[in-house]
Order: sequence, then C-alpha cells, then structure tokens
Amino acid sequence: MRTAFAAAVVTLALTAPPRAAENWHITATVAESCSCTVSCPCNFGGEPNRNPCEGNRLIAIKSGHYGDVDLANVSFLVTFQMRSWSKIYVSDRVTDRQKDAVEALLPIAFAGFHRGMLSFTKAPITMEITDKRVTFSGPQSSVEMEAMKGFDGKNVKIMNLPNAAYQDYTQFKSISHTHTSADHSWTHSGTNGFTSTMDVGSK
Repeated sequence: MRTAFAAAVVTLALTAPPRAAENWHITATVAESCSCTVSCPCNFGGEPNRNPCEGNRLIAIKSGHYGDVDLANVSFLVTFQMRSWSKIYVSDRVTDRQKDAVEALLPIAFAGFHRGMLSFTKAPITMEITDKRVTFSGPQSSVEMEAMKGFDGKNVKIMNLPNAAYQDYTQFKSISHTHTSADHSWTHSGTNGFTSTMDVGSK
C-alpha cells in the first residue's frame, strides 16, 4: 500500500500543472551613468564603445506590484560591469516583502543584472532627480550628471528606442561617476548618462 501510494504521489507531482507566475507590473524612472562615451550604443541595441562597460543604475519605482505586494516608491541601485558582475542594493526603507518581490522580479525584468549578481542587500540610497541634474548614491557608488542641451536650449531627448526600459529617454552627461570597493573601483567624468521611463509587466 505504501509503495502504491508513493507512486501515486510521484505521478501526481509529475503531471500537475506548473504553478502560475505572479501577475506583476512596474512603472519606474531609470537613471544611469556608465563609462561609454555619449551616447551609449548599448541603449540602441549595440555594443559598448568602452570595455569594460562600468555603470551605476538607479531604478525608482513610481507605481507597481508583484502579486499582492505594492511596489510604489521602492527604489534600488545596481552597480555593474556589463556582462560580468553586479551588486544590487535595495533601499533600506522597503519592507521584507517588498525586498523579496524585487528579488523575484530580477530574473524576469532585469535578467542581465540578475545573471551576474554578486550580492543583493538592503542599504541606504539617496537620490535627487530633476530635469536638469541627477544625483544618486549607495554604499560604494555615486553618480552626479547633468542634462545635455539641444540647439534650442531644451533637453536632448531620443524617442522610441528598442527597449521598454528606455522610453522618454533624456540624454545626460556625467559630472562624476564612481565606485570604490575591495575588488573593483572606477572614476569617470564626461561619460554617458540618461534618464528614462520603464513601463513593463506580465502579459
């Protein structure tokens, strides 16, 4: 009887449908500076014009959810060397459920950063975003950048880039873009920066 019961349980486990993925959606402001010269080819579907490409990206979620977890006002900072490694810092103001939801979203919405992730921790994050200047920082990284102006004095904007994370793209240039840790460090100035709107979710 026990053998037959065990076999039935195994059969049920093998034939049961997979657990449905959580419904999710986020609308976020993205701010980034990297080591590429202006304007970074990666955001147009190309390759970095400086290798290794070293960057700091802030994702500030304006509204969204993962399942029943509200993600409004959740922010996190990604320090990365493209296609090599990343360190991800979630704001220390988030709840544990929000932190878990962000971690669950990484392979879905931020797969490139997830694949090389060295750490995923809570930490203080500061940020100030205006249409002219952006600053943000975490434990080991900081960015200050200013908007680039067109001939009419208005911000340079690039429309309809081939990625849902790079809509309403505004071109910036770094004033200071730094990272310092035991294993990696860099300091850049005059390199690429941008802000954009990211609007993505499950189908």
